[in-house]
Amino acid sequence: MKLNPSFLGIALRSLLAIDLWASKRLGVCAGEGSAWGSARPLMKVIEVSGHGIPWLLGTFYGLCQSGSSAAREVLLNLLFGRDPAEKEGRMEKRVAIIGGGSSGLCAIKACLQEGLKPVCFESTMDIGGLWRFEEQPEEGRASIYRSVIINTSKEMMCFSDYPIPEDFPNYMHNSKIMEYFRMYAHHFDLLRHIRFRTSVCRVSKRPDFATTGQWEVVTESEGKQETAVFDAVLVCTGHHTKAHIPLSSFPGIEKFKGRYLHSRDYKDARDFKDKRVVVIGIGNSGSDLAVEISHTAKQVFLSTRRGAWIFNRVGDQGYPMDTIFNTRMKALLKDLLSSSIANNFVERQLNARFNHSHYGMKPKHRVFDQHPTINDDLPNRIISGRVRVKPNIQEFTETSAIFEDGTREDIDAVVFATGYSFSFPFLEGCVKVVENQISLYKFVFPPDLEKPTLAFIGLIQPLGAIMPLSELQCRWATRVFKGLNKLPPRHDMEADIKQKKEAMAKRYVKSQRHTIQVDYVPYMDEIACQVGVKPNLLTLFLTDPKLALEVAFGPCTPYQFRLQGPGAWVGAREAILTQRQRIIKPLQTRRVEKQALASAVPLIFKLVGAVAILAVIVAYL
Repeated sequence: MKLNPSFLGIALRSLLAIDLWASKRLGVCAGEGSAWGSARPLMKVIEVSGHGIPWLLGTFYGLCQSGSSAAREVLLNLLFGRDPAEKEGRMEKRVAIIGGGSSGLCAIKACLQEGLKPVCFESTMDIGGLWRFEEQPEEGRASIYRSVIINTSKEMMCFSDYPIPEDFPNYMHNSKIMEYFRMYAHHFDLLRHIRFRTSVCRVSKRPDFATTGQWEVVTESEGKQETAVFDAVLVCTGHHTKAHIPLSSFPGIEKFKGRYLHSRDYKDARDFKDKRVVVIGIGNSGSDLAVEISHTAKQVFLSTRRGAWIFNRVGDQGYPMDTIFNTRMKALLKDLLSSSIANNFVERQLNARFNHSHYGMKPKHRVFDQHPTINDDLPNRIISGRVRVKPNIQEFTETSAIFEDGTREDIDAVVFATGYSFSFPFLEGCVKVVENQISLYKFVFPPDLEKPTLAFIGLIQPLGAIMPLSELQCRWATRVFKGLNKLPPRHDMEADIKQKKEAMAKRYVKSQRHTIQVDYVPYMDEIACQVGVKPNLLTLFLTDPKLALEVAFGPCTPYQFRLQGPGAWVGAREAILTQRQRIIKPLQTRRVEKQALASAVPLIFKLVGAVAILAVIVAYL
């Protein structure tokens, strides 16, 4: 009698499933004890059974008669304890990750989530990248000073499926950021995929790249070079690597007898005690250093070409500014209103804190035309005379600086807070960087490769935290590597790149820092659409109104992009609904008697507002 092949195949596959389950439950592994001891539990059952050999012979005869290759493979798996996943494992794609900072960590996790095999190369001895403080700057790595505190709050900067502990401060010192990174790496077991003290020397296409998309990666560790082949590459080195010091723009600097340095070489204010110091640049680094140095220096001058609009870390009712500013509601209103109205509204709020004209800070450009400067203390140092705002420097003498308004100040030291430039010398002609500009589709993929197996992570300057954006980029890139997502044709990608460059040039003042600018909420949604994880507000309002209100009106926290789609996290809803509690928690270090207060916005008005917003969203779909 000939056995039914389909029935036999199903039966054996069921047996194999039971076998694999038992293997994991009983902890039976290949190589334990004797040859029979290395077999699967099911084989042990057959061994002790008096019917083992007749069962095997009968099954084998039926398979030979059926001609079922699939079922035959199942039997071989049963006989020899083979797991089909092992065969697939030999075929899993290897991904080289360059850099072990925040982007590198989430790149490792994204690869593991998609079943890829990550190998991360970190040139230093530890993780953290930009946020790891070292006494001496390291070549090829960004460097921070001892007291650095991040400008984005913890709920907006955390990874989307691993909230920062509630007792951590909202704006964290660099040591706390490192503590969080270590917790994240430990929780997801990421460190075992990192090769420390290993530099990437060269990344080049394999001869058969057009068909395989593979890369040859040459690394160096302890003076020895090694070459390996990878199916894809994620570049996670960031854009704070090479200090930009435009000495040619400052005549006479070569004869200046005092000390000058870039902000990356600054560590603390002790070196500037009782000195007259000029800080060039009014970005976040420049304003922070001017404030800090002013506590020990005799006098600090803050030199700026254009001025700046100064934002606070602390917003209305003491909430972090970015949790108030980066909401879906405000992003929608900004799109609906004219740029003039939006600029007027925000500038009026900023001037209500301190009049930028009175403080010599007001720029010619509008508030949304430049990356914002965030500093709570600068107005206080200006009003107390410890920091004096000056125009651009016209030239240096041996002991002084002459400013464009004709004034002259004796100075002892100069700090160039003039930003960074980025390059990728290890990529042999695969990408070209010109004046801090690089052509990447949605700031991630080069459009001209035959195979989309190279991606850049974190090469953006967001109006918000970079960690969640990098994480979303990684989730997208790994799905493209795996073939689950497809990129559009080259001409469509190039058109998208051109459109973004034109929009950036039209909006921002010309500067090398404004070549990779993105708006937080729109860019998050743009990448989330590629991954398939953008929250569906219409569905949420119909199925979970409480959650929908927080998603629409509350801060656009990273958890929103774990509610649905690939990589959905079961804890995302709870994280969103409790995010305000985690904001308040570290502030409540003294018990205060609470008074019962009526809600500032009754629920009915919130619901009416939500319906109105929903109507607008539907109208603009």
